Amino acid sequence: MTDLGPAGIPVDGPAVDGPAVDGTAPLRAPAPGWTIDADVAVVGSGVAGLTAALRCAAAGLRTVVVTKARLDDGSTRWAQGGIAAALGEGDTPGQHLEDTLVAGAGLCDEEAVRTLVTEGPAAVRRLIATGARFDTDAATGLVELTREGGHHRRRIAHAGGDATGAEISRALVEAVHDRRTSVRTVENALVLDLLRTADGATAGVTLHVMGEGQHDGVGAVHAPAVVLATGGMGQIYSATTNPAVSTGDGVALALRAGAEVSDLEFVQFHPTVLYLGAGAEGQQPLISEAVRGEGAHLVDGEGVRFMLGQHELAELAPRDIVAKAIMRRAAEQGAAPGTEHMFLDARHFGAAMWETRFPTILAACRGHGIDPVNGLVPVAPAAHYASGGVRTDLHGRTTVPGLYACGEVACTGVHGANRLASNSLLEGLVFAERIADHIADRMADNLERTGNAPPPTARPGPTRAGSVTPLLPPEARSAIQRVMTGGAGVLRSATSLAAAADRLDALPGDTAHKPAEPGVETWETANLHLVARVLVAAALRREETRGCHWREDHPDRDDAAWRRHLIVGAAGPSGTARSLDVRTTGATAFPPTRPNRSPQPHNPTEQP
Repeated sequence: MTDLGPAGIPVDGPAVDGPAVDGTAPLRAPAPGWTIDADVAVVGSGVAGLTAALRCAAAGLRTVVVTKARLDDGSTRWAQGGIAAALGEGDTPGQHLEDTLVAGAGLCDEEAVRTLVTEGPAAVRRLIATGARFDTDAATGLVELTREGGHHRRRIAHAGGDATGAEISRALVEAVHDRRTSVRTVENALVLDLLRTADGATAGVTLHVMGEGQHDGVGAVHAPAVVLATGGMGQIYSATTNPAVSTGDGVALALRAGAEVSDLEFVQFHPTVLYLGAGAEGQQPLISEAVRGEGAHLVDGEGVRFMLGQHELAELAPRDIVAKAIMRRAAEQGAAPGTEHMFLDARHFGAAMWETRFPTILAACRGHGIDPVNGLVPVAPAAHYASGGVRTDLHGRTTVPGLYACGEVACTGVHGANRLASNSLLEGLVFAERIADHIADRMADNLERTGNAPPPTARPGPTRAGSVTPLLPPEARSAIQRVMTGGAGVLRSATSLAAAADRLDALPGDTAHKPAEPGVETWETANLHLVARVLVAAALRREETRGCHWREDHPDRDDAAWRRHLIVGAAGPSGTARSLDVRTTGATAFPPTRPNRSPQPHNPTEQP
């Protein structure tokens, strides 16, 4: 339990105590009643998960996709803006890199960003070859490109005007259906925990299928390689742009398996989410950054453009800057807590542009009684994207051998302290391809070394008797969301974060008298509780303001002390409680994940 100082010298760092959090403790659940054997299990069906699955299958690997709802029901489908890549004339990967580093506020891993922007254009072209249809210029036939916050060039490819994610999801789901003989899918399945061999390597996952399809109840996919692509954790807040399935399942699974997570304090609050009132909860309609990219203005209640003079890009400044400006302006004008909002003015677009370029957003606004063609659109920040997640290297490897992560669940170092707009779909695409290639290469190497001799069968390792992660009753979910919104939202301080930590730690005791039997709602609530505890612990430790982490009691960025990452792991028993091991890296670059075992092909003739 040590910190690494600026020179890599160990510096003592206390663990953060709290209720039972143990790297060996799975969720309380029935034993698996059925199994599937595979080479690779991919958990999640967004751009990252389906890209990894298709590429693994193309390499001849038996691939199973586990997804929490339907194949097309993840966060990717909701992405409005587009996918960023240096595809336009005069644009270069170097310029894309520079914009990404600026948005990341000094915490991006430059090697990871360089990988993203260099491999990104070709990855987008392969996505197009898979069947994704982006909007094109009628005269030239070239992909149309627009701008979003933080970008100095038009480099955002979009589809269906403001339905890019839906189009990418459609194309990838169709590709999976076309390859149904090589990609097996298990829908409506909540992943529970990682299976491990006796020596600590990945052996698959347990999951619960919610009464649909071929299987039902708790089962297992046995595979020596598991790819987490479970998306985000926005449901830890009362208001978010994330769908209901985004309950931090992948991050929680990884923590329970002993993997490290990083940068979880950097939650991006999208500045322009449709404001539906102080009591609005759950998934809220997003007003894409692309609306501002096409010239919409942010104004206050008096019609004043308050972003002018705040940043050289005005309304197109990075998202953290715009979100903070909205909160500041609202406070200056006396807004009560929970009512902070401003307005988006795009009346000058006219009806034709709204109907062709932003039909989805137009319909969402009108569905709530707001007409952006003729009036102002009330907007406020809401939880949108987790810049941090399960720590990986450039091949998507986590600190648990055989466990990979990509997409929003992962922390590759690309986003730093604040994600640049529309880099998320690209990150999922690029690093999913790298993961699939790495798994295929390693398995091919193992086959070459062992010939036709069957490898040792991976068997789940034992768990300490009686050691399980306690469950919380379903109603604790709303309590977690209220705590996080009030204490760890856009505005944070030592006081608010300490109070949030205390309330989260007390929650198991406060709800001990209520039933919490194993089931989807209690498992999700346990995941939210664990992820919330980690986020608050990291946010409390980082005593500065950087990117989308805004500490009112430490309003300045402190590069000397804090231009480094916080890494969190489950520390296991600590006295009568368990604790979180929170430590810092010695520099901006992540230390190696140091996996010590490569995945091997599974032996189909033996059962784990």
